[in-house]
Amino acid sequence: MKLKLILAAALLAAGLTAQAAPIIVKYSHVVADQTPKGQAALKFKELAEKKLAGKVEVQVFPNSQLFGDGKEMEALALGDVQIIAPSLSKFSKYTKKLQVFDLPFLFDDIQAVDRFQSSKEGQDMLSSMKGKGIVGLGYLHNGMKQLSSNKPMPTPADAKGLKFRIQSSDVLEAQFKAVGANPQKLAFSEVYQALQTGVVDGQENTWSNIYSKKFHEVQKYIMNSNHGVIDYMVVANGKWWDSLPADVRKGLSEAMKESIAFGNKVATEEDDEFKAKVIADNKAKVLPLSKENTMAWRAAMKPVWKQFEGEIGADLIKAAEKANK
Repeated sequence: MKLKLILAAALLAAGLTAQAAPIIVKYSHVVADQTPKGQAALKFKELAEKKLAGKVEVQVFPNSQLFGDGKEMEALALGDVQIIAPSLSKFSKYTKKLQVFDLPFLFDDIQAVDRFQSSKEGQDMLSSMKGKGIVGLGYLHNGMKQLSSNKPMPTPADAKGLKFRIQSSDVLEAQFKAVGANPQKLAFSEVYQALQTGVVDGQENTWSNIYSKKFHEVQKYIMNSNHGVIDYMVVANGKWWDSLPADVRKGLSEAMKESIAFGNKVATEEDDEFKAKVIADNKAKVLPLSKENTMAWRAAMKPVWKQFEGEIGADLIKAAEKANK
């Protein structure tokens, strides 16, 4: 009897130990902690561990510590990480519809992007990759893109012959080819050195990325172009997500929704702040793009819309245009 009681106690203790072991959630991304995405990831950790105390442990890996932006999708598929937040440009091999976000001069501002992402069409795209094992948890803002190079570029003709770093995106490749420039696909972690050594002449990025990665220190001019958007989709490994206990999945969903709202607020508020920091450093000259020159750039790049209309869908492009006021 005594032996049975000891064995029962041991089994009970083992069961309690197993139950107490938290689910490890690895959240990997490629930018700095102080960027909107970095802050949103840390907020997710805070909220998830508060809502699901003892049930989950969220480990955040910024700055490509685990995987660069060329490897993170593969890592997600293999289950080496559970959550990542790639740029929307990274999903073109999984669904062509998300290429709508890469179309140049489509959105007037980040508020228009937000309205489109909140629309039925935008929300439907979150589940567009389920068949490929990818679950969309929400959109995360970074901000509008600015063009930089070592020469001023008030007109599209000024970009001719220059080499621009781009993310891996057929639309962005076509965008620069439309103005006679030479796009070069490079991982985000390689951009600073490529600019510093002259491997590329310029790049396009948000104010937060430009400042946090010090791109303004290795570029002479930044055009305040607002010609496109860099946003992210926070995604999870579908098999892992579906395997979670219902209460854990619910808690993580709530934490993610709140962290995205927080991150998007930060992105909107800090956009002007990061721009001001770049200007204050006085290492790159920030130049405005006049309304006339903006129209010239838009006209030069708008044929890219037509080029990808068949893949994206004319209705989706129209829905995005309607988000502008």
